Amino acid sequence: MKIKNLPIAFLSTFIILSPAYSQKKTKPDPLKAEVVSSVDSRFEALTDLSDKIWSFEEIAFQETQSAAALSDYAESLGFRVTRGVAEIPTAFVAEYGSGSPIIGILGEFDALPGLSQNTVPTKSPLHEGAPGHGCGHNLFGVASLGAAAAIKDLIDEGKIKGTVRFYGTPAEEKFFGKLWMIRAGLFDDVDVMMDWHPAAETKTAVQKGLALVDFQVEFYGQAAHASADPWNGRSAADALELYTTGINYYREHIKPTVRIHYHIQDAGQVVNVVPDYSRIWVRVRDSSREGLEPVWKQVEKMASGAAILANVDYKVSLISGIHEILVNRTGSAALQKNLETLGPITYTEEEQVFAKKIQESTEKPQIGLVSEIKPMEETEEHSMGGSTDVGDVSYVVPTIRLSATTAPNGTPWHSWAVVASGGMSIGHKGMAYAAKALSMTMVDLFQSAELREAVKEEFKEKKGDYVYKGIVPDGPPPINSNLQ
Repeated sequence: MKIKNLPIAFLSTFIILSPAYSQKKTKPDPLKAEVVSSVDSRFEALTDLSDKIWSFEEIAFQETQSAAALSDYAESLGFRVTRGVAEIPTAFVAEYGSGSPIIGILGEFDALPGLSQNTVPTKSPLHEGAPGHGCGHNLFGVASLGAAAAIKDLIDEGKIKGTVRFYGTPAEEKFFGKLWMIRAGLFDDVDVMMDWHPAAETKTAVQKGLALVDFQVEFYGQAAHASADPWNGRSAADALELYTTGINYYREHIKPTVRIHYHIQDAGQVVNVVPDYSRIWVRVRDSSREGLEPVWKQVEKMASGAAILANVDYKVSLISGIHEILVNRTGSAALQKNLETLGPITYTEEEQVFAKKIQESTEKPQIGLVSEIKPMEETEEHSMGGSTDVGDVSYVVPTIRLSATTAPNGTPWHSWAVVASGGMSIGHKGMAYAAKALSMTMVDLFQSAELREAVKEEFKEKKGDYVYKGIVPDGPPPINSNLQ
């Protein structure tokens, strides 16, 4: 094969791709080479965009600057952008092309409260008490948009046909914005959805995670002087304490797959007043929606017992809830092949030193960054870990998921260590890698009707006769509620 007359951009891609292809004795796919080159050509712009979102430090439903930066960039590339979808000011859809197939890709961009951090390998807040991207969402939305842009280039050049659609999805960390986007029907016509998440390793994401539900309990009592006439008071704080005590005793009698968390939001304002109001946010998780429901209902019911004991009134309000992920192994297998083609991310000595310093600071083994490509895992019946509203999307449209290395192995997630890595070259490399792997798999989906149908067939088989119903209250999203 003569390669000396090929364009330089293609040559650089061929060098990256050729080892895996030579092992299989097949030629590199020129369209996949093109999307890799496309991501590389935009690397500086994507990095700048990611760093901007990293610096904005915006939390759920408040991602005004982040959503604007992403949607403006998409529009500058020629995407048709619809802002403020599903009654959410920071949700948007960016689309390019026309007709079928429609391949979607998800992008998140919200931060977490209290995790502000500089790009140094020891804990050092950039803005004391401010939010930070402790889940790497500054990288998430940008990589997905970068992948969509690479596909847009192929559509623009007439090399593939169909529609690529990027979804800007806010509030994943708290309220689960995708639930309202699903309710608005924004995913109904999509053939296949792509998704990824920053991680400490690079692999196809084939575990289900946990279903969960969030609800708020409020107790209403009678205020009184805490010393002069406490007998005239009925303490809402007492009810809250009795409630959490009941929850904690209940832990002995739930399955190992269940998780219960709570956040006390209000237990009174001053010490010398019997508080007449208290409020707590409660979260229940399990490995499936089916297993979640009885625990959820029992924990809700316990609020009535606490209210009786404290002689107060109470109110339970649903916030939202999400499904576990409906894993699609057919699509994941196609993604796995592209990971093996790309190979692992390579790191400089300086990046490994940075990573090991983070591991030292968080008291983890100092093994540095790990991004080797392992065989696709088996999907566990009760896989643990976190939760995501991508689970609900996966019950509406078949969804293929990726994890890409953006932080050192073993370090705590939702912590300053992830923020530090996501604002420098370690995170940037993971972002670019994710964009390449996702866009390569999207090429497969656009080119192969057979693959699309196989992905859809697995989706239908696994979903069976289950009728999806989102765990979301009536009315608009809680943009400006006291839940913030």
